[in-house]
Amino acid sequence: MEKFNAIEKQLLSAVADLESIPKGAVSVRENGKSIMRSSSQGITISAKTDKPGIDVHIASSVKNESVHIPVIMTQSGLKDLVYNDFYIEPGADVVIIAGCGIDNCGGADSRHDGVHTFHLAEGCKVKYVEKHLGTGVGTGGRILDPVTDIVMEKDSVFEMETVQLGGVTSSVRSTRARLKDGAKLLISERILTADKQTATTEFDVLLEGDGCSVDVVSRSVAQGESVQEFVSGITGKCRCFGHVECDGIMMDKAVIRSTPKISAEHIDASLMHEATIGKIAGEQLIKLETLGLSEAQAEAMIIKGFLA
Repeated sequence: MEKFNAIEKQLLSAVADLESIPKGAVSVRENGKSIMRSSSQGITISAKTDKPGIDVHIASSVKNESVHIPVIMTQSGLKDLVYNDFYIEPGADVVIIAGCGIDNCGGADSRHDGVHTFHLAEGCKVKYVEKHLGTGVGTGGRILDPVTDIVMEKDSVFEMETVQLGGVTSSVRSTRARLKDGAKLLISERILTADKQTATTEFDVLLEGDGCSVDVVSRSVAQGESVQEFVSGITGKCRCFGHVECDGIMMDKAVIRSTPKISAEHIDASLMHEATIGKIAGEQLIKLETLGLSEAQAEAMIIKGFLA
């Protein structure tokens, strides 16, 4: 990793666990260009020929392997858009770690939009981790608008973990999924905003296969004058189960909005939405302060535990 400077290494470590990047399936994108790409025996990564992005093919023989596809941006004013497609064959078991770190020290907005499409064959298992981070002292924005499309065949499992814990000026995350018989979708989201940052997440899940299910858990903290919006849409067209949980902590002058959209179109569709939004409980602060912590330290500990 000698080719990366200190800032680039910091961003890579934050979004992709730099020390654990394997020698095989890796694709690193820097300032709008691919700078590193390699495949493994069962995982093939190739560049698209018609638009920016990559195709990742994961064979049935792949078990407990990883793919790392981090993006780093250190050029102010850069607009980057990529289309990445993942084809997972029947029975494969893989972890895909993506993420984008933007370090903007200039006055122009820097933006990365990644459109990721997952094609899950029957019985495969995917864990997808995506981390976002913004740094830099410039006045320009650090903008990230990821799109994730998921098509799940019979008995496939997709576990998705998204993390955005600081520095991103504006983000709009859009996740769409379509589930067949017995498919299982698990989504975990953690967001921290501050100052005048904005973060919007939109989920649109279609449950159309007998016995399929989705479970979405979102935890967020909004500080300063930041604004967060959470929109969840679930449509159940069969015997299925859908659960959405949105928990938010508001501080200072921040705003959090949660909008459920639930449509049960089958008598055996079981769908539910839970939302809890409020400030840090006073008794929690008092308890920690009696142990010797300042109010700021107590708040920081509560937030850390909430977003863990």
